[in-house]
Amino acid sequence: MLSLPPLAAESLFHIGSFPITNSYVNSTLGVLAFAVFAFFLNRSAKKYYAFGAPKGLVNFFESILEFVLGYIDSVTKDRKKTMKFLPLVGGMFFFILFSNWIGLLPGTGSIGINRAGEFLPLLRPANTDLNMTLAMAVFAVIASHILGIAAIGFFKYANKFIKLGDLYTAAKSLNPVKMLVAFIEFFVGLIEVFSEIAKMVSLSLRLFGNIFAGEVLLTVLASLISGYGAFLIPLPFMLLELIVGIVQATVFAMLTLVYLSIATSEIHGHAEEGHEKIEVSEVEAI
Repeated sequence: MLSLPPLAAESLFHIGSFPITNSYVNSTLGVLAFAVFAFFLNRSAKKYYAFGAPKGLVNFFESILEFVLGYIDSVTKDRKKTMKFLPLVGGMFFFILFSNWIGLLPGTGSIGINRAGEFLPLLRPANTDLNMTLAMAVFAVIASHILGIAAIGFFKYANKFIKLGDLYTAAKSLNPVKMLVAFIEFFVGLIEVFSEIAKMVSLSLRLFGNIFAGEVLLTVLASLISGYGAFLIPLPFMLLELIVGIVQATVFAMLTLVYLSIATSEIHGHAEEGHEKIEVSEVEAI
């Protein structure tokens, strides 16, 4: 019987004090695969574009790029922003998708070594490690803040959270109603700071929970079923995991895109701010 995967990724060996886990091996393989793929695709694209329109696989991947650009355009409404967000959003989508799918390859979770009487798999899906999903979520949220500051300026962006400017303007007006509203908005801005932390938590836990649950399900099926059924019965669930993999990659990339779009847009009023928050809530509900 295969043992259920633990919540924490297992350490295979150490480089100095840095542990190399089985999920880290999978993520490294994914990065290397992308690097090799990008090298050959770039070389092929240069070759084809030098003599005319691209053909074959280059034309296929160009159509994928056009689809992704159009999708991002539908959110940003600005091709300049789209080109700025494309490396981050597109890179995260394809990395998460590839990491989810290679976790379904034979040998992942089933080939390993015995250490102190316990089975230690050499490969584990990258997104079943909370460290990986949390790192991507933190990176996505911090990147949105950095791009937001670069787009609208530090003080305007900071005023979305710590509304000292509104307090100063209200106090200067000596209007009791404006002062009360500014005081309430100041505390609402502080709540926004905690909402940014909640973004990181929700992004990371959603991806981790869905992929880890699929890994546990497949492990349980492989443990309980013997004979030819061990190969045939899990197939529908593996198909389901393919769908879950692309859905979770899409949701993560979509939320990152929404965060980037909101962060780089100036909020002109409460109605617009509320509308933007409703859009994020609808996506997070997926």
